[in-house]
Amino acid sequence: MGPRTVAETIREITRAHLEGGGMLLGESISAVGWVNNTVPDARNIVELPMTDVAGAGIAAGAALAGRRPVFVVRFQDFLILNGSPLIFYAAKLKDLHGRSAPVFVRAIAAEGLGPVHSGVLHSLFMHFPGFKVASPMTPREYEEVWRIYMENDDPFICSEHRASYSNKDELADESTDGADITIYAISATRFEAKKALKLLENEGVRCNLVNIIWLKPFALSSRLIEPLKDSKIGLVVDPGHEIAGASESIAYTLMINTGYPVKALGLEDRTKCLCPPLQNKTPDAFRIYEAAKDLLASTGRVFT
Repeated sequence: MGPRTVAETIREITRAHLEGGGMLLGESISAVGWVNNTVPDARNIVELPMTDVAGAGIAAGAALAGRRPVFVVRFQDFLILNGSPLIFYAAKLKDLHGRSAPVFVRAIAAEGLGPVHSGVLHSLFMHFPGFKVASPMTPREYEEVWRIYMENDDPFICSEHRASYSNKDELADESTDGADITIYAISATRFEAKKALKLLENEGVRCNLVNIIWLKPFALSSRLIEPLKDSKIGLVVDPGHEIAGASESIAYTLMINTGYPVKALGLEDRTKCLCPPLQNKTPDAFRIYEAAKDLLASTGRVFT
């Protein structure tokens, strides 16, 4: 048997959790492809009504009762309606009352499913105290995020992306001596960033690539800082909106702690749409390439 995909990894983690007495809640779990085949046909699955409001409250209550529920949100856009019980109840219980509601929110993003089904909203939950926010894109990363969830009692926002579900490969950081720029990539942009490196390298631009998995807590480490100290310029790429988002927050943190310029790249400040002339989509390899070239040019480094 070959390596498992991310989807297969999620399914097996979920199966073991459900067979061990955990529970999973969500809308249309069995009716629409078992959530891209990431959910097993097993016990302890609760099919929720199509309300997009009550589900998070039920999940938070189940977490408080010790069930460690997995709450599936098929489209991250629906986190807006489901957000209130998570933000104002699950995330605040520990600080206010000394109790915990460790719900594991599977917040699923996509590309190409329309302006109200393709959002990436993990930045919202970075803002509110009480959450841990991660965006795993590989099988081992997902296993590690799950392990940390099971060892802690905090609510987790697991920012998934459908682009990762067929992925079997681990995504390693890449570094080169005397790099011209360090690219930090989040979520699905990690796949595009690897392609962008090839485009840049073809023009003589030496790049470091750092993979961002944990958005909150965002712990500075030598793995994150040393490549930037080498290149002295950085670019943080995220599939969510750039303004007040994960890319700006992380770029600021890196910049203020190193003194080197770091730019953010994400969606423009308008509705996400894939159709011209209103197109506003996740930064692809060419847009990352262009942003890196522009950033280098702004510092006087020009490549042809």
